[in-house]
Amino acid sequence: MNARNSFDKELERLHMDLIKMGSMTEEAIEQSVHAFTTRDNALAKEIMQGDHQIDDMEKQIETVCLSLILRQQPVAGDLRRITCALKMITDLERIADNAADIAELSLMIRGDHIAEMVQHIPGMASASVDMVHKSIDSFVRSDLDLAESVIAQDDTVDALFCKVKDELCETLRQNRENSDNAIDFLMIAKYLERIADHAVNICEWVLFSETGIHKDKKIM
Repeated sequence: MNARNSFDKELERLHMDLIKMGSMTEEAIEQSVHAFTTRDNALAKEIMQGDHQIDDMEKQIETVCLSLILRQQPVAGDLRRITCALKMITDLERIADNAADIAELSLMIRGDHIAEMVQHIPGMASASVDMVHKSIDSFVRSDLDLAESVIAQDDTVDALFCKVKDELCETLRQNRENSDNAIDFLMIAKYLERIADHAVNICEWVLFSETGIHKDKKIM
């Protein structure tokens, strides 16, 4: 096997590892939202305990990327792919951290009128999860149009976040006894907003990997 074939096989392994980490991260955020909406404390604890698996995956992929750069000294498109992998795993790991944070907060919520307090959080959660799924799919398929659509979808999540803040302010005006829950809900909404932002980051790196352009600046 010549050097190019060996390098291509290692790039393919890197690609598959990224897909695996993306799938694990997507599952973590979906389960954290489910644990929150269904008040499933056992599931929330599982998500928190399982976060280290994604941390380990990040370290594994990082090691592969650095090894490829040091041993193969890639250039142009190959270097962009490896650089993007390093950037993407950071965003995936942070999405997983946010999922664990949501799970932890869901354990602290008290009361039976949660849905009445935060009518827009389920929609925000659904949009954020959808963005993560599509961002990973855009990477797998090298789909630039899908990546662009995810970036545009971020405005929807931002608008829903503003609605959640308005809902919680109104709740506090009516009943100060709900202040603890209101703060927890606001934090959950903020984590969902951050998850959407990380999905946007992933898509921006997908665009860069394919075009060499990131944030309107030509790189490499």
